[in-house]
Amino acid sequence: MGDKFKNKYRIPSARLQSWDYGNSGLYFITICTKNREHYFGDIRNGKMNLSDIGDLVTSEWIKTFDLRPDMNLEMDEYIVMPNHFHAIIGIGENRYNTNSAHNQKIWHR
Repeated sequence: MGDKFKNKYRIPSARLQSWDYGNSGLYFITICTKNREHYFGDIRNGKMNLSDIGDLVTSEWIKTFDLRPDMNLEMDEYIVMPNHFHAIIGIGENRYNTNSAHNQKIWHR
């Protein structure tokens, strides 16, 4: 597990090498805290209790879609956990990705 990817990461990239990540589509993202510290809250009785930082993560995620109208973003499911955040985000065709030779609209609501 000591191998680094491009001399940066502990593990090889999980990205699909044949996919152009400039394309529109649905993307699953995970963001982890440094050293997996439980900054975002804790789980009590099977329920996630957000800390102030966890509340901030939630509010900033929600703001993302208003702050970037030019990206044609769509919020799907998300969850804040004690030491990480998962989300599904839709990125539609926009001025940053319409020039991609492989760009296809692969998601529809």
